[in-house]
Amino acid sequence: MGTEHFDEKAATWDDDPDKRKQAQEVAHAVLAAVPLAEQARVLEYGAGTALVTEELLAAGGHGLEVTLADNSPGMLAVLREKTTAGRFPSGTRVVSLDLETQPVPADRFDLIVSSMVLHHVRDLPTVLAAFAELLDDGGHLCIADLDHEDGSFHTHDFDGHHGFDRPELARALEAAQFAEVTVADCTQVTREGTTYPVFLATAVKRTH
Repeated sequence: MGTEHFDEKAATWDDDPDKRKQAQEVAHAVLAAVPLAEQARVLEYGAGTALVTEELLAAGGHGLEVTLADNSPGMLAVLREKTTAGRFPSGTRVVSLDLETQPVPADRFDLIVSSMVLHHVRDLPTVLAAFAELLDDGGHLCIADLDHEDGSFHTHDFDGHHGFDRPELARALEAAQFAEVTVADCTQVTREGTTYPVFLATAVKRTH
Protein backbone atom coordinates (compact mmCIF):
# COMPACT_ATOMS: atom_id res chain seq x y z
CA MET A 1 0.00 0.00 0.00
CA GLY A 2 1.61 3.27 -1.14
CA THR A 3 1.96 5.97 1.50
CA GLU A 4 2.81 9.12 -0.47
CA HIS A 5 -0.73 10.54 -0.36
CA PHE A 6 -0.95 10.05 3.40
CA ASP A 7 2.58 11.35 4.03
CA GLU A 8 1.59 14.60 2.34
CA LYS A 9 -1.66 14.93 4.32
CA ALA A 10 -0.42 13.82 7.75
CA ALA A 11 0.57 17.18 9.24
CA THR A 12 -2.87 18.74 8.63
CA TRP A 13 -5.02 15.58 8.89
CA ASP A 14 -6.52 16.51 12.26
CA ASP A 15 -7.52 19.97 11.06
CA ASP A 16 -10.52 18.55 9.17
CA PRO A 17 -13.62 18.64 11.43
CA ASP A 18 -15.34 16.03 9.25
CA LYS A 19 -12.55 13.54 9.97
CA ARG A 20 -12.92 14.15 13.69
CA LYS A 21 -16.70 13.70 13.50
CA GLN A 22 -16.34 10.44 11.57
CA ALA A 23 -13.77 9.16 14.07
CA GLN A 24 -16.13 9.96 16.93
CA GLU A 25 -18.98 8.11 15.26
CA VAL A 26 -16.78 5.08 14.53
CA ALA A 27 -15.51 4.99 18.11
CA HIS A 28 -19.02 5.21 19.54
CA ALA A 29 -20.18 2.41 17.23
CA VAL A 30 -17.26 0.26 18.39
CA LEU A 31 -18.05 0.87 22.04
CA ALA A 32 -21.73 0.08 21.44
CA ALA A 33 -20.84 -3.20 19.71
CA VAL A 34 -17.95 -4.56 21.76
CA PRO A 35 -17.62 -5.17 25.52
CA LEU A 36 -14.35 -3.44 26.31
CA ALA A 37 -12.53 -4.51 29.46
CA GLU A 38 -10.83 -1.90 31.63
CA GLN A 39 -7.29 -2.92 30.59
CA ALA A 40 -7.99 -4.32 27.15
CA ARG A 41 -5.07 -4.54 24.74
CA VAL A 42 -6.10 -2.51 21.69
CA LEU A 43 -4.46 -2.29 18.27
CA GLU A 44 -5.54 0.41 15.84
CA TYR A 45 -4.28 -0.83 12.47
CA GLY A 46 -3.72 1.78 9.79
CA ALA A 47 -4.16 4.25 12.61
CA GLY A 48 -3.29 7.38 10.66
CA THR A 49 -3.23 10.03 13.38
CA ALA A 50 -5.26 7.71 15.66
CA LEU A 51 -8.35 9.89 15.86
CA VAL A 52 -10.48 6.80 16.53
CA THR A 53 -8.27 5.73 19.44
CA GLU A 54 -8.41 9.26 20.84
CA GLU A 55 -12.20 9.05 20.80
CA LEU A 56 -12.18 5.61 22.44
CA LEU A 57 -10.02 7.01 25.23
CA ALA A 58 -12.18 10.11 25.58
CA ALA A 59 -15.27 7.92 25.94
CA GLY A 60 -13.85 6.22 29.00
CA GLY A 61 -11.20 3.79 27.86
CA HIS A 62 -8.51 5.32 30.07
CA GLY A 63 -7.03 1.99 31.11
CA LEU A 64 -6.52 0.63 27.62
CA GLU A 65 -3.14 -0.73 26.55
CA VAL A 66 -2.73 0.93 23.17
CA THR A 67 -0.68 0.01 20.10
CA LEU A 68 -0.89 2.28 17.06
CA ALA A 69 0.27 0.81 13.74
CA ASP A 70 0.66 2.44 10.35
CA ASN A 71 3.03 2.23 7.39
CA SER A 72 3.05 5.91 6.42
CA PRO A 73 6.20 7.68 7.69
CA GLY A 74 4.27 10.94 7.82
CA MET A 75 1.47 9.49 9.92
CA LEU A 76 3.96 7.69 12.19
CA ALA A 77 5.74 11.00 12.82
CA VAL A 78 2.45 12.60 13.90
CA LEU A 79 1.67 9.62 16.14
CA ARG A 80 5.03 9.90 17.85
CA GLU A 81 4.53 13.64 18.37
CA LYS A 82 1.11 13.01 19.93
CA THR A 83 2.51 10.27 22.16
CA THR A 84 5.32 12.54 23.36
CA ALA A 85 2.73 15.24 24.06
CA GLY A 86 0.79 12.85 26.33
CA ARG A 87 -2.24 12.44 24.07
CA PHE A 88 -2.21 8.67 24.65
CA PRO A 89 -1.77 6.56 27.80
CA SER A 90 1.68 5.95 29.22
CA GLY A 91 3.20 2.92 27.51
CA THR A 92 1.43 3.46 24.18
CA ARG A 93 3.44 1.90 21.37
CA VAL A 94 3.77 3.33 17.86
CA VAL A 95 4.87 0.75 15.29
CA SER A 96 5.47 0.64 11.55
CA LEU A 97 3.45 -2.29 10.23
CA ASP A 98 2.09 -3.48 6.89
CA LEU A 99 0.45 -6.89 7.28
CA GLU A 100 0.36 -7.42 3.52
CA THR A 101 4.15 -7.60 3.33
CA GLN A 102 5.51 -8.13 6.86
CA PRO A 103 5.39 -11.12 9.23
CA VAL A 104 2.68 -11.10 11.86
CA PRO A 105 4.13 -9.74 15.13
CA ALA A 106 4.16 -11.91 18.25
CA ASP A 107 1.93 -9.45 20.13
CA ARG A 108 -1.64 -10.45 20.99
CA PHE A 109 -4.67 -8.20 21.44
CA ASP A 110 -8.22 -8.19 22.78
CA LEU A 111 -9.49 -5.70 20.18
CA ILE A 112 -8.32 -4.64 16.73
CA VAL A 113 -9.87 -1.52 15.21
CA SER A 114 -9.36 -0.44 11.61
CA SER A 115 -11.12 2.59 10.16
CA MET A 116 -11.21 3.43 6.44
CA VAL A 117 -8.12 1.28 5.86
CA LEU A 118 -9.27 -2.03 4.42
CA HIS A 119 -10.26 -0.64 1.02
CA HIS A 120 -6.59 0.25 0.52
CA VAL A 121 -5.55 -3.37 1.13
CA ARG A 122 -4.96 -5.40 -2.02
CA ASP A 123 -4.44 -8.82 -0.40
CA LEU A 124 -7.52 -8.96 1.80
CA PRO A 125 -7.31 -12.65 2.84
CA THR A 126 -3.73 -12.21 4.08
CA VAL A 127 -4.60 -9.19 6.23
CA LEU A 128 -7.77 -10.75 7.66
CA ALA A 129 -5.83 -13.90 8.54
CA ALA A 130 -3.19 -11.73 10.22
CA PHE A 131 -5.89 -10.00 12.27
CA ALA A 132 -7.13 -13.41 13.42
CA GLU A 133 -3.58 -14.42 14.41
CA LEU A 134 -3.07 -11.18 16.36
CA LEU A 135 -6.23 -11.67 18.43
CA ASP A 136 -6.54 -13.96 21.41
CA ASP A 137 -9.43 -16.43 21.18
CA GLY A 138 -12.61 -14.49 21.85
CA GLY A 139 -10.99 -11.19 20.85
CA HIS A 140 -12.93 -8.71 18.76
CA LEU A 141 -12.28 -7.16 15.35
CA CYS A 142 -14.01 -3.92 14.31
CA ILE A 143 -13.65 -2.69 10.74
CA ALA A 144 -15.19 0.58 9.59
CA ASP A 145 -15.10 1.01 5.83
CA LEU A 146 -16.93 2.02 2.67
CA ASP A 147 -19.86 0.26 1.13
CA HIS A 148 -19.25 -0.67 -2.50
CA GLU A 149 -19.03 2.53 -4.57
CA ASP A 150 -18.58 3.47 -8.22
CA GLY A 151 -14.90 4.38 -7.99
CA SER A 152 -15.49 8.11 -7.53
CA PHE A 153 -14.39 8.18 -3.89
CA HIS A 154 -10.67 8.42 -4.65
CA THR A 155 -9.34 11.23 -6.79
CA HIS A 156 -5.66 10.28 -6.33
CA ASP A 157 -3.91 7.25 -7.82
CA PHE A 158 -5.65 4.23 -6.27
CA ASP A 159 -5.47 0.48 -6.80
CA GLY A 160 -7.43 -0.91 -3.85
CA HIS A 161 -11.09 -1.85 -3.40
CA HIS A 162 -13.95 0.47 -4.34
CA GLY A 163 -15.63 -0.28 -1.04
CA PHE A 164 -17.09 -3.65 -0.10
CA ASP A 165 -20.21 -5.68 -0.60
CA ARG A 166 -21.34 -6.44 2.96
CA PRO A 167 -22.24 -10.13 2.51
CA GLU A 168 -18.99 -10.77 0.63
CA LEU A 169 -16.95 -9.17 3.42
CA ALA A 170 -18.85 -11.20 6.02
CA ARG A 171 -17.96 -14.39 4.14
CA ALA A 172 -14.31 -13.33 3.94
CA LEU A 173 -14.26 -12.79 7.70
CA GLU A 174 -15.79 -16.19 8.33
CA ALA A 175 -13.19 -17.78 6.05
CA ALA A 176 -10.49 -16.09 8.16
CA GLN A 177 -11.63 -17.91 11.34
CA PHE A 178 -14.00 -15.23 12.62
CA ALA A 179 -17.45 -15.88 14.05
CA GLU A 180 -20.44 -13.77 15.16
CA VAL A 181 -19.95 -11.49 12.15
CA THR A 182 -22.26 -8.49 11.91
CA VAL A 183 -22.17 -5.57 9.48
CA ALA A 184 -24.22 -2.49 10.31
CA ASP A 185 -24.53 1.17 9.31
CA CYS A 186 -21.97 3.35 11.06
CA THR A 187 -21.38 6.79 9.54
CA GLN A 188 -20.86 8.46 6.17
CA VAL A 189 -18.31 10.47 4.25
CA THR A 190 -19.26 13.35 1.95
CA ARG A 191 -16.94 14.34 -0.90
CA GLU A 192 -17.65 16.76 -3.73
CA GLY A 193 -21.36 16.66 -2.92
CA THR A 194 -21.56 12.85 -2.91
CA THR A 195 -22.30 10.93 0.28
CA TYR A 196 -20.68 7.53 0.76
CA PRO A 197 -22.09 5.22 3.47
CA VAL A 198 -19.65 3.64 5.94
CA PHE A 199 -20.39 0.37 7.76
CA LEU A 200 -18.95 -1.18 10.91
CA ALA A 201 -18.18 -4.89 10.62
CA THR A 202 -17.63 -6.66 13.93
CA ALA A 203 -16.42 -10.21 14.46
CA VAL A 204 -15.06 -12.48 17.17
CA LYS A 205 -11.91 -14.60 16.87
CA ARG A 206 -13.16 -18.17 16.78
CA THR A 207 -12.16 -20.32 19.74
CA HIS A 208 -10.43 -23.52 18.69
